Amino acid sequence: MGKLQSKFRKRSELYRTSQGEKADNTFDSQVVQYEPAHQGSISTVTNLSPDLCVSGGSDQAVVVYDWKQGRMCQSFQGHNREVTKVVCYPGSTWIFSASRDKTVLMWDLNQGDEPIQEFCGHELVVNGLAISPDGRKLCTGSRDNWMCLWDIESAKCEQRHNISRNLVTHVCWVPGSSSIVQTSEDKTIRVWDSRAWQVTNTFPAKQYIQTHCDVSPNGNYLVSSSNGFGGQGCEATLWDLRQPGCKVVEYRGHLQTTACCVFLPTPPGGPAQVATSSHDSSIKIWDQNTAVCLGTLSLDGAGPLVSLAPSDSTNLLCASFSNGLNHIQVGQGSNQAQGSGAGSGGAGGLDIKVVARF
Repeated sequence: MGKLQSKFRKRSELYRTSQGEKADNTFDSQVVQYEPAHQGSISTVTNLSPDLCVSGGSDQAVVVYDWKQGRMCQSFQGHNREVTKVVCYPGSTWIFSASRDKTVLMWDLNQGDEPIQEFCGHELVVNGLAISPDGRKLCTGSRDNWMCLWDIESAKCEQRHNISRNLVTHVCWVPGSSSIVQTSEDKTIRVWDSRAWQVTNTFPAKQYIQTHCDVSPNGNYLVSSSNGFGGQGCEATLWDLRQPGCKVVEYRGHLQTTACCVFLPTPPGGPAQVATSSHDSSIKIWDQNTAVCLGTLSLDGAGPLVSLAPSDSTNLLCASFSNGLNHIQVGQGSNQAQGSGAGSGGAGGLDIKVVARF
């Protein structure tokens, strides 16, 4: 892997030398441009460690990138169609990737560039991917209506359940729990018991397709996002998992499909926050409990923003359709005009800006 790292480091240095450390256009004059992680659109990004992120996209590659140093560490090639989701097991070097090729592959950053496990059995694109808190089980969900539970060590499918019209869009394992939450194109959110492999709760159907979900670190809350257009249905919703189906607040303001929603690490002395990204090329940060929009960042020309990965309370990674991965910094500041690299604060006056792109 040392040779590979050296190779990519040289490519990164050459790229920065040829492009300049910063882009030339007016809006992006403060944005550092590193070697692109992917060729083409990026579908998914997550964190492997405080310094490393993992992403996947239309180029079929799974890429490990040191976003603090601006260098590629590894590119895994194994899928033959677009990578739709990547997840990592906390504290390990394990990476799982789902794809339109109907498979899930398991990689280990310390064990070469070949997959160490393959999970086959779905009949359509795999959109849902989650690892159990103990690292023994893998949950997958697909547009084929199947939810599957796998033993990671043997890659054996231990449980399968098919629900008509349950075209799975995303899956989350509730921290410290045996419960799994999944969103679907049938506009429904379901809670599963991983032991009985049965649905224990079904939330009231929303008006629009549910695109994504995330569970708070304490396991008490769920946030889900909806598709839509013209400002209709483009919201995210906060639910209380202790009272399944109990809607707390809605986050409204995006103009097109809200593709991703995540809980952010709480800033010191600050309110609990939720971040959303949308097909309208904007990211919004909200006060979790009051649903007040604290700030908006518009990435003009970026296309749909489909995946977010918070690293800490001030750093956020965002995957885009047409301008790669964006490293975004969040802080208190003056309300700036919206643009390609600057965000405007809402009632909370957050300063949101892109500092690097790769």
